[in-house]
Amino acid sequence: MNAKFFLIALLLSSSASAQGVSPATTREVGQLFKVLAQSNCEFSRNGSWYAAPKASEHLQRKYDYLQKKGLVTSTESFIELAATKSSMSGTPYQVRCGNAAPVSSQSWFTGKLRELRN
Repeated sequence: MNAKFFLIALLLSSSASAQGVSPATTREVGQLFKVLAQSNCEFSRNGSWYAAPKASEHLQRKYDYLQKKGLVTSTESFIELAATKSSMSGTPYQVRCGNAAPVSSQSWFTGKLRELRN
């Protein structure tokens, strides 16, 4: 009996991951891209500052890649895997808005996600 239950659970979890991310995750990540692109902020990647729309495009490519690999399971996992640091150098990303001091992109995106959910 336990073996049957385990097999059914395994099949259900496999089909869920094969289907990709949830509609809620897709919506939230899309909203985060839009919030970044429409902000007047700059995005630091590997020591260079980029305009927000350019940064949003870069993160969209990373998201697409990770999604195809089945690695994005939630909006938080997108932030952790794609929007926190360079995949190549490991250098943390930063966001700078106006004259404010730069903040880690992880805290910026987490804050924006919190705002979207409230």
